[in-house]
Amino acid sequence: AASDVYKRQVFSRRAGLEAGAGVHWTSAADGEFTVSDVELPERGTRIVLHLKEGDHEFADQYRIRSLVRKYSDHIAFPVRMPKPAPYKGEDEEKKDDSVVAEVKPEDAKPEFETVNAAQALWARPRTELNDEEYKEFYRHVTHDFTDPLAWSHGKVEGKKEYTSLLYIPSRAPYDLWHREGARGLKLYVRRVFIMDDAEQFLPLYLRFVKGVVDSADLPLNISREMLQQDPSIETMKTGLARRVLDMLAKMAKDEPEKYATFWKEFGAVMKEGPAEDHANRERIAKLLRFSSTLADKAEQDVSLEDYVGRMKEGQKEIYYVIADSFAAAKSSPHLEVLRKKGIEVLLLSDRVDEWLVDHLREFDGKQLKNVARGELDFAAIQSDEEKKAQEELSQSHTELVERMKKALTEQVSDVRVTARLADSPACLVLGQYDMGAQMRRIMEAAGQKAPASKPTLEVNPNHPLLQRIEKTSEDAEFSDLSMLLFEQATLADGGQLPEPAAFVQRLNRLLMKTA
Repeated sequence: AASDVYKRQVFSRRAGLEAGAGVHWTSAADGEFTVSDVELPERGTRIVLHLKEGDHEFADQYRIRSLVRKYSDHIAFPVRMPKPAPYKGEDEEKKDDSVVAEVKPEDAKPEFETVNAAQALWARPRTELNDEEYKEFYRHVTHDFTDPLAWSHGKVEGKKEYTSLLYIPSRAPYDLWHREGARGLKLYVRRVFIMDDAEQFLPLYLRFVKGVVDSADLPLNISREMLQQDPSIETMKTGLARRVLDMLAKMAKDEPEKYATFWKEFGAVMKEGPAEDHANRERIAKLLRFSSTLADKAEQDVSLEDYVGRMKEGQKEIYYVIADSFAAAKSSPHLEVLRKKGIEVLLLSDRVDEWLVDHLREFDGKQLKNVARGELDFAAIQSDEEKKAQEELSQSHTELVERMKKALTEQVSDVRVTARLADSPACLVLGQYDMGAQMRRIMEAAGQKAPASKPTLEVNPNHPLLQRIEKTSEDAEFSDLSMLLFEQATLADGGQLPEPAAFVQRLNRLLMKTA
């Protein structure tokens, strides 16, 4: 019958029973099975599988060996197979023909060898393992020829029992930013391999972590769908995430050079953490690294703890600026008065930075403050003379401000005198709750429409250009100068002009007047 081609058979007799006490179990893989008595002269169990047409590769010895190593390499029992016949060259075959002819088939006994490792490295005590064994297992699991930066080997016992061996690679994979790509740990259940890339055991921002997790509680027939529905998985996920974060914290404290290598490779991914893992937000925040105006270098090596430890007396906020590149952040006009006062500012230029600060918001009780958003309050660190000068400046030049508001009514929401500039004539400032340029571009790239908003133009009345504009009586020229000032501020902020040709024409008209 057709069903006989696909049936599975098991012949088994327990030791100590008579030959007639054998059991024959058979099934056609249709959800039903039959059991009958059978005569078995030898004790033990024999399994017979009938292969489908075209699946004969699974009868090949080398194919069977590869399957055993993949799925049963770490079970505690040895899996033994006949040794493959040694390869003989043409001359050797001729030489041995006479010898082979004298050996009778019934006298030849196959020599068996163990195919699997028959032990799980992660199940062995840590005291029995050395660094080279851990590194070799990492290469076996990941097929990465480089050594890992660090690893963590632990066992959890209690309501849920599982063992984990987690590795931090030394370099980022090519598909790190492909969020839908294969990722996750190798899942074993009681040392039996279940699946690769089980992503349910770690949050997405830790997708670079490699290793294995071996559960003593999950069923052997568990599927990806069952993993998503099993409530115990969330408990394991929480524990594994904390183990990784503790491993990174130890590396940052004890091996700062190694942590610098980690941050260079995976820092941008770690910045996704505060938005995705609210429970570990403080732990993640301590691991973050940034560039700052302290050294003005592109390397991200400043922690938030370092920044807070260097804050000025009376300073209540952690200042930062966001730009499309480190060079643009470093030269931002919003930094001028802060540099003058010796206040450190974090320079953020990764594409994920705006998303990061929107979810982090504060650290160690200090609010994160974007120097290009809203008004800056330096009252706590200003002298009485500086406060008086600022008040006088804000009350002066009211006519200039009103004229510029009228000229730029379509471009800005407000014009005001500022104390945040020292060398530049003007800058654009976002509203406290307006969307930043980075997030706006991300939304547009995703096909979503960003909410409309207008920036505020802050002007420095002590700058010669503002003094020149203030003396201009002709309305058309005043309008051109005001628009040019706005467009310069847009370019300095890393923005794009909606009408570049109009900007060039306006600039040419003003240049002609000075010729």
